[in-house]
This record gives sequence, C-alpha cells and structure tokens, in this order.
Amino acid sequence: MCEAMVIVIARLKVRAGKKSELFKLAQHILAETRQEEGCISYELMDDPYSEEDCAFVERWADRAALTRHMQTPHFSDWRQKSADYLTGPSAVSLYQAEAMGL
Repeated sequence: MCEAMVIVIARLKVRAGKKSELFKLAQHILAETRQEEGCISYELMDDPYSEEDCAFVERWADRAALTRHMQTPHFSDWRQKSADYLTGPSAVSLYQAEAMGL
C-alpha cells in the first residue's frame, strides 16, 4: 500500500514593502526544491489583495519526501535568509490526500 500524498500550505506574513524582495529570494529554493525526489509541485503564491500575505503551496509524494526536503541545505538557507523579510514564523497546515472511490 502506498503512502498518501502530502499537501502543505505555509502562510507567510511579509514585512511592509518586502514582498517583491522575498519573491526574488525564493527563486533559489523554488528551483532547487522542484528537482527533489518526491516533489510533485512547489509554488510560492502571492495574495493580490494583501501587501503582507503569501503562501507556499506544496505537494509531496509522501511524508518521507517532505521530511527529506526539510533537511536540505537550501531549506535551511531559506529559513535563515527569509527571516529578515517576515514578521514571524509561518503558519503551516499539513494535509494528507487519500484516493476516494467516487
């Protein structure tokens, strides 16, 4: 039996006037992460109605792939560098997607 796909939504609160810079900084982690085994999709989404809100929307083949991602150098680098652009820690929601017989 296969493990269920994992969906992550990580909501970020960006410091005033820093969203454009944050998106530029994110280009490295986006490119590196999309190459990881088990990464189905990895996007940083802008909230067009808010100057401070954006979110990572991620899909992983399984929990193990997500765990490996969080141990990569580019993830550690992102966490360290992005802190200057954020007002606090991200609010992370984790979902498990299972096939449904509809």
